[in-house]
Amino acid sequence: MVLEVVTYGHPALRSKGRKVAEIDDRLRRLAADMVDTMREKNGVGLAAQQVGVSMQLFVLEVLQNEERPGKMWKNGQESPFDHLMPLVVINPEIEPEGEIESEQEGCLSFPDVFGEVPRPSRVRLRALGLDGQPIDFLAGGLLARAIQHEYDHLQGTLFIDRMDAQTRRELEPAIAMLSRSNTAFPE
Repeated sequence: MVLEVVTYGHPALRSKGRKVAEIDDRLRRLAADMVDTMREKNGVGLAAQQVGVSMQLFVLEVLQNEERPGKMWKNGQESPFDHLMPLVVINPEIEPEGEIESEQEGCLSFPDVFGEVPRPSRVRLRALGLDGQPIDFLAGGLLARAIQHEYDHLQGTLFIDRMDAQTRRELEPAIAMLSRSNTAFPE
């Protein structure tokens, strides 16, 4: 089932998610609905906060493409990751590493808003999968960027918070318009 994606100004986007205590049928249904929603909206990731739920859960579907490649290393060896997608990530912990790189990002909660966001080039992800098994790998490229973007959502941090002042100023009219459309939830 496709869920409503909340937009900027909704309080869930600024809330830190609670840890998932149990992987049960409700969580599995939410994760499946989030994958459906992400696909319907042509996203590469979606955090629970973006569907109005404050918990430590996000989904990813980063597929290899030549324009914005991703990388994954397990046990020090580069490894393919397409077969893991879509990936459900529960209670993640990340360790960013590498040089800071700025790239264009968008967000399903900010329709038609795109800007340069500086992020570390690699990130180690440790979490649980939907099967309750540990996830532990190092990511680079688009995969690393998507993990960091979705992890930020779980902490109540938005991609606009990571932009430099100039980029943020340039996007302010579009951001203000989104905020006004959510007058019931002022930022």
